[in-house]
Amino acid sequence: MRRKRHLVIIGLLTGLVFVALYNGLVIKKYTINTSKLDAAESVRIVLITDLHNHVYGKNQTKLVSLIKEQNPDIIALAGDIADDHVPIAGTELLLDGIKGLAPIYYVSGNHEFWSNDINRIKNTIRKYGVTILENSYEQISINNSSIIIGGVDDPDITKYEKPDLDWEGEFYNAFSELENRSEFKILLAHRAELVEIYKKTYFDLVLSGHAHGGQVRIPFLLNGLYAPNQGWFPKYAGGIYKHESLTHIVSRGVSYNPRLPRIFNPPEVVIIEVKGEETSPITSPIVNLFSG
Repeated sequence: MRRKRHLVIIGLLTGLVFVALYNGLVIKKYTINTSKLDAAESVRIVLITDLHNHVYGKNQTKLVSLIKEQNPDIIALAGDIADDHVPIAGTELLLDGIKGLAPIYYVSGNHEFWSNDINRIKNTIRKYGVTILENSYEQISINNSSIIIGGVDDPDITKYEKPDLDWEGEFYNAFSELENRSEFKILLAHRAELVEIYKKTYFDLVLSGHAHGGQVRIPFLLNGLYAPNQGWFPKYAGGIYKHESLTHIVSRGVSYNPRLPRIFNPPEVVIIEVKGEETSPITSPIVNLFSG
C-alpha cells in the first residue's frame, strides 16, 4: 500500500514537472467585439513576438504550420523577431514560410537595436514582402472592413540610432491625425510597459510583447515573476488588459532558451479575432493550452 502511494506521488510530481517545463508551442485566442466593424464582419490577426531567431522544427515548419492553420487575415510581428546574438536564419525561415499568406507587419524590438545592425535586419525582413512600420500607419481593407494598422520603433532607437530623437513626442505626432478616423485602429508596439503612453493616442487595440510572460508563472496565483523593464511581479506579463476604450494584448512570446527555462509559461502564438457588432466593445479570452 505504501509503495503504491509512493508511486502515485512520484507520478503526480513527474506530471507536474512536465507541465511546468513544457516548451512546445501553444495557441492562445482572444475575441474582441467592436462596433467599428459591421456585425457580419471579422478580422483574424496572428501575433508573433520575441522569436529571437529560435527555430521550431526543421526549417521552422512547426511554427509556420501552426500559423497557416489559423488562416490569418493579418500577421503582426511585434518586435524581437531577430536577435543581437543569434544568427538571423530563424527569422528568415519564418518569413519565407509565411510569405504571401496574409499581409505581414513588423515593428522593431530592443534586441534588433542591440545588434548595432538594425538597417541590415530591416532590409532582410523587407525582402520577404513585410511592411515595416516606423512611427507610421496604413489603411487596409480586410473582409470588407477598413482597418488602420500602425507601428512604432522600439525606444532603444534613441540609444543606438537617433540619440537626439524625442521618442515620445514623435510617437504622439505620428498618430495625432487619427483622432477623427472612424476605422478600427491597431498599434504594434513592442514594449508592454509603455501602455500609459499608448493610452494617450486613438488606437483601439495595442499588440505588444517584450515581457516573455514574466518567465515564471504559477497558475491562478502569479501571472509573471520577472520581466524586462518591469522588474519583479510585472503588471503586464502577458494576457489581455482593458483600459477604457483601449484593449492591450501582451503576448508571452515564442522564444525559448534552455539556459533560462520558462515555468508554466510555454511559448505562445496569439490569435485575435476582431468581430463586428452593434453593441459596446467586450473582450473575452479563450485559452487552449496544448494546441500545436
